[in-house]
Amino acid sequence: MDPDQHRDQGSIAIEAAILVPAILLFLLLVIAAGRVETAKGVVDAAARDAARSASLARTQNAAAQAAGDSAAATLNQEGVACRGQQSIQVAFAPATQNQAGSVQVTVSCVVGLGDLTVPGLPGSTTMTSSFTSVIDLYRAS
Repeated sequence: MDPDQHRDQGSIAIEAAILVPAILLFLLLVIAAGRVETAKGVVDAAARDAARSASLARTQNAAAQAAGDSAAATLNQEGVACRGQQSIQVAFAPATQNQAGSVQVTVSCVVGLGDLTVPGLPGSTTMTSSFTSVIDLYRAS
């Protein structure tokens, strides 16, 4: 038996023991990044839905209420749980002579990283999204 051949015995097991955890960690990071981006997309959808609901309301108070209800419904439906209360800001741009008014809704949600990635992971991230919708001039009264 060649002495060099004897030295190489078991080297594959050592290489696998080093590479497999690194590959698994990389895959977990990719999954975590994907879940964070998916949650960001849900916050974007909540802002879009809230702005559309606010644009259909007849008064500013009704618009703020409709925006809050719509954003909360979208976040709940998609399973994104905000820590504490989500923040919803509604701003109106008045109509001018040549164009209709608009409403801009900003939704902010503090999401725990443990909810998105690995359960028990500490920390949180704030996701914020804004959307503007033209106020529907021909909405039903």
